[in-house]
Amino acid sequence: MDITEVRRRVRAVIDQAKRGAAARRERTDAASREYEAFLQERAIPTFHSFAAALVAEGARFKVFTPAGAVRLAAEGGGEDYIEIVLDSTLDPPRPMGHSSRARGRRTIVTERSIRAGTPTADLTAEDVLDFLVEEVTPFVER
Repeated sequence: MDITEVRRRVRAVIDQAKRGAAARRERTDAASREYEAFLQERAIPTFHSFAAALVAEGARFKVFTPAGAVRLAAEGGGEDYIEIVLDSTLDPPRPMGHSSRARGRRTIVTERSIRAGTPTADLTAEDVLDFLVEEVTPFVER
């Protein structure tokens, strides 16, 4: 094989990879902006309302807002929580729901999309509430 052809193909692959990385950075930046708006306008207020309703029913939960996430945690259960974070390993990045429940020495962790196939900008407070209602069941059935 001719070395000129090999070098041409290597350069083409490098150029394509650089263009792909730049496009991915742009998508990630746009997704981060959309996610921050979603978090502040819909997710955090819904988590607070949900926690207040749980407390009114006798279930002790608190809302925490670490950087870039919102978490509903059971009081007294450090490993018991439900949260929403932006998964930037996906392309395009999107909000993912995580829950963690401690059962003795075991910790059960689940991860799923808030509403599969829905762009971040189109996620609603109702979508967040649906996610919370589905995920809280193991925490309140004890």
